[in-house]
Amino acid sequence: MEVYADYAATTPVKQEVIDKMMEVYSVHFGNPSSIHSMGRDARKYLDDARRTIAKSFNAKPSEIIFTSGATESNNTAIKGIAYEHMHKGKHIITTKIEHHSVLHVFEQLEKEGFEVTYLEVDKEGLINLNQLRNALTEETILVSIMFVNNEIGTVEPMYDIEEIVSESNALFHVDAVQAIGHLEIDFHDFNMDAMSITAHKFGGPKGVGVLLLKEETKLKYQQLGGEQEAKRRAGTENVPQIVGLAEAIKLANEHRDENNVHLMNLKNLFLVSLQERSVPFELNGSMTDSTGHIINLYLPFVDVETMLTLLDLSNIYVSSGSACTAGTTTPSHVLQAMYSDDERAKHSVRFSFNEQTTEQEVKYIVSEIHKIYHKFREEM
Repeated sequence: MEVYADYAATTPVKQEVIDKMMEVYSVHFGNPSSIHSMGRDARKYLDDARRTIAKSFNAKPSEIIFTSGATESNNTAIKGIAYEHMHKGKHIITTKIEHHSVLHVFEQLEKEGFEVTYLEVDKEGLINLNQLRNALTEETILVSIMFVNNEIGTVEPMYDIEEIVSESNALFHVDAVQAIGHLEIDFHDFNMDAMSITAHKFGGPKGVGVLLLKEETKLKYQQLGGEQEAKRRAGTENVPQIVGLAEAIKLANEHRDENNVHLMNLKNLFLVSLQERSVPFELNGSMTDSTGHIINLYLPFVDVETMLTLLDLSNIYVSSGSACTAGTTTPSHVLQAMYSDDERAKHSVRFSFNEQTTEQEVKYIVSEIHKIYHKFREEM
């Protein structure tokens, strides 16, 4: 059996999405900035996709900026807010467990003279709301906090966070990459100023994403050279992929509730089956304040590199954490922040499922982990 269990890294493009994209690739291929009929035809597809995405998040079409993915969206929002509002203050806040497309930007801004507060998290990956409240000052211009952590699946208390931030003068950016298809998100109800998403995490194509930006929020835009996206992001829009993104969002929202039930059942099956086989493990993160699609386990009997290799030999494809840091020997910064323990990170593996994952596949993963445990338990 072959089992893909790395859906938090990327997902296969859904057939319905491919079909929509092929319409544009083969027939409606004009440049949406061209004024002739072929260009206007492409523009209609672009405008329809923008409206579909805006409606999905209760946003306005004018609040949608198409990008190449979450990394560009995060960079655009964080740098844009910091540079545009630095005359008001140079204090910015994030957490220690953000994706590197957020953390590395904060680190760069810190080198440029900004003051950064990195919020601590507990052993479930949740921030301390009092620390956030106490960190905010009159000089704070930006708070950036991930909705669902990409390594452990923990869901931050976003309503509480946005309420605290809204009492300050700071703007609020959210990396919502892992939340799409799992949580209902109302862009204005959560009182966000900016939100980043990317298509390939929920059945869309790679290389396309969105930055949702409130109309009144001002940014200093980084990508110049054209009039596209209302002069906010120069470059010809990738219409086929944008159309695919819109279709993927629509499908993810249509089937969200049933998929969440399926994923939570798989999560419970996975953990209970490991317990029944007496495989020693601990869950990294929260069992309750989390999504069903990400399960990060501490497996003390084998190091992560060996575990990944042995699972791969059994045609089971998982990861140690973010795909953006795969191949490095550096322990997960997320687990280090949660446990202050490099050894735990060196023995932890992320399994991630989606609606295509079956109970049979989960049971196969458990059986192979059980074999690996018996192989190494004498060395414990």
